[in-house]
Amino acid sequence: MNSVSKTMYIPLYGKAYVSKKGIILSDKKAEEIWNKEGFHLKGKSKSKWLAYFMGMRAAVYDCWAKKQMEENPDAVVLHIGCGMDSRVLRIGDNLHKWYDIDFSEVISERKLYYAENENYKMLVGDARKPEWLSEIPEAKAAVVIFEGISMYLAHDEIKNLFSSLNNHFEKVVLLMDCYTTMAAKISKYKNPINEVGVTKVYGTDSPTIFDSEKFKFVKEHNMTPNNFINELCGIEKIIFKTIFGGSFSKKMYRMFEYKSIKFIRKTFIGRKDENENCKYNYKLSHFM
Repeated sequence: MNSVSKTMYIPLYGKAYVSKKGIILSDKKAEEIWNKEGFHLKGKSKSKWLAYFMGMRAAVYDCWAKKQMEENPDAVVLHIGCGMDSRVLRIGDNLHKWYDIDFSEVISERKLYYAENENYKMLVGDARKPEWLSEIPEAKAAVVIFEGISMYLAHDEIKNLFSSLNNHFEKVVLLMDCYTTMAAKISKYKNPINEVGVTKVYGTDSPTIFDSEKFKFVKEHNMTPNNFINELCGIEKIIFKTIFGGSFSKKMYRMFEYKSIKFIRKTFIGRKDENENCKYNYKLSHFM
């Protein structure tokens, strides 16, 4: 398994950790996979602070994707760089077709824990080479989850992916998290992903760098909303809010939403969404 693929164990551990504690996110599948895989993480990649952050990031993506699915019943869902994530179990339904996409070695491992059905498929694909889109029937709209992967792609590769998505679907709405340029520089020396062999990452300070005539940045999201931070206890809440929820955090890591021009109606471009009303629903999906 290549070094980028190995990074999937870091968010897997985070989701399993918070789920076991009964806070932020309920993810029994992550607990199951982590217990069986037994992948060895060390140092910062297994810190409780990073686990809390990974759990919150996943929960924010869940809330966003669920809302987009409710507003777009005719959309398909694409989770690019899915790793071992169980989002399809957490928020999937019987209305939307869902595609989890990742490298061949990741999909092979996923198939040990997940079963395909009429509405759920796992595709082998590389975000840098989006030819796999030909395996997805054309649909009116697509909800695209791009979690924890943009930092491994050069800007031109992201632009090419965005262009391919907009050529394949009539309308696209996409959420992704990004390193800033400062975070990318620091990552070379001090980042949990270094512990699984990743040394080259990318960052951006301007969300509009990926804009095109068809596709635009519409808002920024908060990855650590207060309602999730408040689920932590005592001194942990204070420390986490200071380090991961403050202004310094936003100098390192940000989350951007993009929409096709055809999707943009009443959205105020550039509006900041703090996600403070995001409430995670702990009911397990009946999708599978």
